Amino acid sequence: MAKSRFEYVKQFERDVELLPQTFIVIRLDGRGFHRFTEHYKFNKPNDIRALKLANAAAMNIKRQFKDVILAYGESDEYSFVLRPDTDLFNRRESKLVSTFVSTYTANYVQLWPKFFPDFPLDLKHLPTFDGRAVVYPNLQTVKDYVCWRYVDTHINNLYNTVFWTLVLKGGMTTREAEQKLAGTLSADKNEILFKEFGINYNNEPEIFKKGSLIFKDEILHIDVYKQIDELFADYS
Repeated sequence: MAKSRFEYVKQFERDVELLPQTFIVIRLDGRGFHRFTEHYKFNKPNDIRALKLANAAAMNIKRQFKDVILAYGESDEYSFVLRPDTDLFNRRESKLVSTFVSTYTANYVQLWPKFFPDFPLDLKHLPTFDGRAVVYPNLQTVKDYVCWRYVDTHINNLYNTVFWTLVLKGGMTTREAEQKLAGTLSADKNEILFKEFGINYNNEPEIFKKGSLIFKDEILHIDVYKQIDELFADYS
């Protein structure tokens, strides 16, 4: 193919190749999802339809890219852990991130009517996601990453459960609820739920408390912290 005089611009392109023999984690996050969830009237503090939609989109990613060891999701975020010897897209960061973001978003939009049949998407309020790729140098570090997201799920969900209970059932404003919860510990939050509203947090759905783990073509809601060694047994 003949070259043009404009082809010199290619020399400005740079590919960042992620370090070899390291675990790659690609984390996707909803962009502007507060406004998005308000527009489509998501249930607070958790909308089971949205969580199942996110799981379905993530499962399609797991099935398409065989180098994904596992995926973990909560709220509007999903993390995909790739095996350390993956050569997917020659480990180019931009290709990995852009492909995972676009594929996940495409699946999310395509599957939307199945989970939200009464709320068709409109062009002014479409779901968008951003992404990042991070490399973890050894097995322990990537285990700690997954445990971090799992623990974060518990902390966030307990807070959000109490917060929205105070607002929706307790009649508080959002500001009043924030002030009441300021400085409280987990035990305090559990006590508020039980004593003031008769809610036992332990009885909340597992998907809310523990997030969703996609492992070996299954969607699980388990204590990731206790089972982390089993999840990575093939790499020990």
